[in-house]
Amino acid sequence: MSINHLSIPNVLTIAGSDSGGGAGIQADLKTFSALGVYGASVITALTAQNTIAVNSVFPVAPTFVVEQMDAVFSDIDIGAVKTGMLGDATMVKAVADYLATLNDIKLIVDPVMISKSGNALLSPDAVSVLIDSLLPISYLVTPNLPEVAALLGKSEPTSICEMKSAARDIHQFGVKNVLIKGGHLEGGNSPDVFFDGTCFVELASTRINTKNTHGTGCTLASAITAFIAHGQSPSDAVASAKKYISSAISAADQLNVGSGHGPVNHFHKIWLVNQIL
Repeated sequence: MSINHLSIPNVLTIAGSDSGGGAGIQADLKTFSALGVYGASVITALTAQNTIAVNSVFPVAPTFVVEQMDAVFSDIDIGAVKTGMLGDATMVKAVADYLATLNDIKLIVDPVMISKSGNALLSPDAVSVLIDSLLPISYLVTPNLPEVAALLGKSEPTSICEMKSAARDIHQFGVKNVLIKGGHLEGGNSPDVFFDGTCFVELASTRINTKNTHGTGCTLASAITAFIAHGQSPSDAVASAKKYISSAISAADQLNVGSGHGPVNHFHKIWLVNQIL
């Protein structure tokens, strides 16, 4: 689908809802708004969660997810799509089969598998379906290190060199671009590795000392989606999104949300702390 750069681009998130507001659909829509794109949404699951734990997950029927997608695409010109929590193999297949019928869609896949609190968000049998059905039609995938291990059936990468090797392996699944997030590595830096099938780009940032990192993966993938919809190349979109998420994490302690892993500050460039509106 074409993007009219004289107007605000439209993007779509297909993901689960976070009742605590820090991740999932809520984080996606906040990110889209902060970065100047119009966000539509297709909800795959409802969750009862907060900053401490995911207490319950209520999956939406795949048939209704398809109805939501059909409603959006039949009426709205969508410039880029981001998927997040899909849950199980049936949902992954339903989403992949529908998106495969679309022409020229830019699909960014955040392979949400485990929540910040350690809860499983993707069933084991769904991993092979994601690899076989969703990644081959994807423009970019954004796994963290535990997700890399799950996708490849190997141990987590422990170095930049191993991250590059993993990026090559994931690229072989058919996805055009791979971003491996190194936030789980030890040390004072939080390095990511981008691979387009030919060249590597290393993106480094200083690790920020805060517990408020809930929804960082959702937010980063949504930021990439927004910048791609604005016309940036994949490598430029990843670099721009990395800067955005780093700033959002740096400003996270301005918020006072919950007693566990609180959200990042999606509107750090818009909200002025202590200003009376």
